[in-house]
Amino acid sequence: QVQLVESGGGLVQAGGSLRLSCEAFGLFVPLNEMGWYRQAPGKHRELAANIANGGKINYADSVQGRFTISRDDVKTRVYLQMTSLRSEDTGDYICYGHEPLANQTYWGRGTQVTVSS
Repeated sequence: QVQLVESGGGLVQAGGSLRLSCEAFGLFVPLNEMGWYRQAPGKHRELAANIANGGKINYADSVQGRFTISRDDVKTRVYLQMTSLRSEDTGDYICYGHEPLANQTYWGRGTQVTVSS
């Protein structure tokens, strides 16, 4: 059973930084894409950033220039370095990974990020 486990969330002041980590367990086939969605209170879930095989990276306009996504060489971990955090970055950050053979997307349970102004 594939599981994605996030860590690194917490409370930070505006202008501060946090680094989120997500590790995938139970894989038989490498994930071809991993990323982070986020959901603020009362809002829809939105893609924050993702990274695919070959290094293609996408960022939401709202985080471009402040967040950096990366993966480890064995492609079981994805990281999100968040800097210059704003109160509007507050939310639940959920890791996902896409397994191409089964065309299956796996989700973590999320890690809470709270930015105080």
